[in-house]
Amino acid sequence: MTDPVYRTILLFDIEQFGKRDNVEQAYLRRVLYDVVDATLLAADVDETSRLRADRGDSVMELIDTGVSVPTLTKTLLTETPALLHSKNRLIADSTRMRLRIVLSAGYVAIDELGGWVGRDLNHAVRLLNSDPLRDALKDRGEDCVLCTSDGVYDGVVRNGPLGVRPEDFHRITVETKEGPTVAWVHGTPRAPGSSTGASALPDAAGGLPPAQHNEVHVGRDHYGPSGGTTQGDLNFTFGRSEGGERT
Repeated sequence: MTDPVYRTILLFDIEQFGKRDNVEQAYLRRVLYDVVDATLLAADVDETSRLRADRGDSVMELIDTGVSVPTLTKTLLTETPALLHSKNRLIADSTRMRLRIVLSAGYVAIDELGGWVGRDLNHAVRLLNSDPLRDALKDRGEDCVLCTSDGVYDGVVRNGPLGVRPEDFHRITVETKEGPTVAWVHGTPRAPGSSTGASALPDAAGGLPPAQHNEVHVGRDHYGPSGGTTQGDLNFTFGRSEGGERT
């Protein structure tokens, strides 16, 4: 196993991927790659500064520390939604792509099988799979929602770099077996006392659910990866299987 190295961790996951047919899934994967590549290009992340892993409905990027995290954060809040909008406006509602995005950082090692391992990587995937982040995307009409780890929020977002407003983020807490995991979600929180809304994908009534409240606790564990591969599918699951899927 290699020595752990510190990297920026960036995760993208397609909402309700398993509910699409094979043709739609293949199309959405191509769109996902286009959006991720264009996002990183806009953030001045060149090919030599990133390493990708593909999970089918999800993409993981490990990014060198020389890349500006404030610039990457701003790009995720501005360019990524614009890129998604430009793609979605040209396609049918049934193939509209909506993304959960997590921006984190930490130490990652590569084992003898080419898998990626590390607690910080596990933590990022738990955030990606968390109910608060899923609900935040369901509760709004935008095409994506960004969640940052507590470390990225404290080290970058809280300082208010150009184009990033810390007051636009709200705190969430995900309960795991190891204890509470704190993170920050961009966007308006749900009103206190309101229930989780239906998916914000278009429906017959055309209505959208309410927003999310300020502090969210989830009384269940979300497991992250124990490894993966840079040549094919990672050996962990971002969501559930198609039979009981929550993507």
